Order: sequence, then C-alpha cells, then structure tokens
Amino acid sequence: MLLVTLIAAPLTGFATWAAARMVLELLAARDVMDRPNERSSHDRPVPRGGGLAVVGLVLPSWLFLALLTGILAEVWPVLAAALVLAALSFVDDVRGLHQLPRFAGHIAAVALGLALLPDSALLFDGLLPFWLDRVITGLAWVWFINLFNFMDGIDGITGMETITIGGGLALAVLILVGEQGGDWSRAPLAVVLAGAAAGFLVLNWHPAKLFLGDVGSVPLGYLLGWLLVWTACVAGLWWLALLLPLYYWADATTTLMYRALRGKRVWRAHREHAYQIAVQAGGSHAEIVGMIALLNAALIALAIIAVAGVLPGWLVLIPGGLMTGALLWYLRVRYGKLGGV
Repeated sequence: MLLVTLIAAPLTGFATWAAARMVLELLAARDVMDRPNERSSHDRPVPRGGGLAVVGLVLPSWLFLALLTGILAEVWPVLAAALVLAALSFVDDVRGLHQLPRFAGHIAAVALGLALLPDSALLFDGLLPFWLDRVITGLAWVWFINLFNFMDGIDGITGMETITIGGGLALAVLILVGEQGGDWSRAPLAVVLAGAAAGFLVLNWHPAKLFLGDVGSVPLGYLLGWLLVWTACVAGLWWLALLLPLYYWADATTTLMYRALRGKRVWRAHREHAYQIAVQAGGSHAEIVGMIALLNAALIALAIIAVAGVLPGWLVLIPGGLMTGALLWYLRVRYGKLGGV
C-alpha cells in the first residue's frame, strides 16, 4: 500500500515534467498562446494548454492504479467523463466555446459520478431525503469544478493547490487505514494528482513558461471533486473535504457573492479574487502563492491532528476558517490598500 503510493508520486511528477516540455514546444509552434488582456495577471504571451501533459499522464496512471487496486469498475467511467471534459476544454482554449455546452458537460460528468455512488453514500448521513442529498452534493461538485477553473489566475497557484488537496487526502487516508484498516485505494489516485501537479509546477512557477489552460484545470477540478465527494460521502470525512481546499472554497465563493451583490455578471471573467487584488497591488505571483502555500500547510497539519484523533474533525474547521479568513482579509484589504488598489 505505502510503497505503491510513494512510487506513484515521483514517477508521475517526472513524466509530467517531461511531457509538459514537449507540449510547450508544440503549443508554441502552433501559436496556442494566452495573450495579455485587461483581465490578465501576466504581461507577455505564454503558451496555454499544459493540461494536455497533466491529463495525458493522470488518466492512464489512474487507469493502471484502479486495475491494480480492484476499483476499475468505479473509476473508468469517471476517467471517460474527465477525458470528455478535457476535449471540450481544449476546444475552449483554442477557439472559444459557448458557456452552455461547457456547463452542460460539467453537469453531465457530475451526474455520472453521482450515479456511481452507492445509495448509502450520503453527504448528510440520512438527515435529508436521498434526492435532496444528491442534488446538494452535485451542486457542490459542479461549483468546485468551476471555482477550480476560476482560481487558476496566477503562476503556480493551481499546481500548489492540487499538491495540497491530493497530498493531504493521500496522507489522511494512509493514516486512517494504518490505524483502523479500510479502503486505501484512493490514496495512490490522490498522490498521482499531487505528483503530476508538482511536475507541471516546474514550468508554471513564476515567471511561468507554460499555462495549464482549461484543458487542465477543468478535468483536475472534476477528478479532485470526485475524490472529495468520496471523502465526504463514502468515508464520512465531510470536514476534510472542506478543510483541505478551504482557501479555494473561500476565495471563490466570497468573490462570487460580492460580485452578485454588486449586480455584476458572475459568470464573466474578472480580476476580483483576493489573490488577484494582491497581485494588482504589487505582490509577485511567487509571494502570493507562497502565502497561500503556508496557509495550506497549516490546513494539512490540522487535518493530520484530526485524523490522528487528537481533536474532532469539525473542531479543526474553526482555526482553519479563522486562518483562511485572516489571509483573505490581508490579501484583499490590507495588501490592496498598501498597493493603492
């Protein structure tokens, strides 16, 4: 168990780095570039579509590990849905795609993932009718896919967040299985995502040589969302599914609410996330991502404390929420005022 998980990360990371270098040359030759505009946080054209390398390594790796761990029947439909999302998203990267087919693809992929869950896998543990539980779970998953895409706005941020969520989930599963026994098959899947993100991050760290693109962020959001749904509904660790991606949940959701209250079109691209405001105020991409990484390290530490049984899971959400709120305030208010935004 542990050996498979440990080997999966470096192998996937190195392979993704090598594949991303080849994809970088291909995209540059085909002039598939992300050119700066009024909503951009970069000032020069950068090849967009590095997710081709990430998804191209993650999907077959998951297929192999699912076969190895005996969960192929559960995993291959999810991989097929992720592949369709990647294809739709690449079309969007290259020539643009209307919101309707994009959103319809997200809903269909999530509906398929939910249909694969056993009836006993409930987010609210039977407190709500089955249909309502599934609707709320589906809405949360669709929102996670979209917020994961929205938050991919500066160099290194999504690679770092994927490492946090994937690595944190794998560590939590291994600790729980080591203490209590149970299903460890999701740990290597999670660590593959973390390894692939680390390999891509080499080329995406500021100043980025390659952008992930929707072809990477959308399937990654879907696959991470599937792991989070399993964590919350099957493993019963709903608090962990909130805790590890807490910065992404909080920044994206509060920004959406803020824009909605101001009467803005919430589906339109913008530069109003807290991390974007901090960059506009003069912070470097590396500095801002470093701050978020420190917060994420603290969130992983809280997760370890909870899964080790030191504190109840719900209780660690309190310090996690306070720290996340403090960072959002600093980036959006304090940092923004210092920079005159």
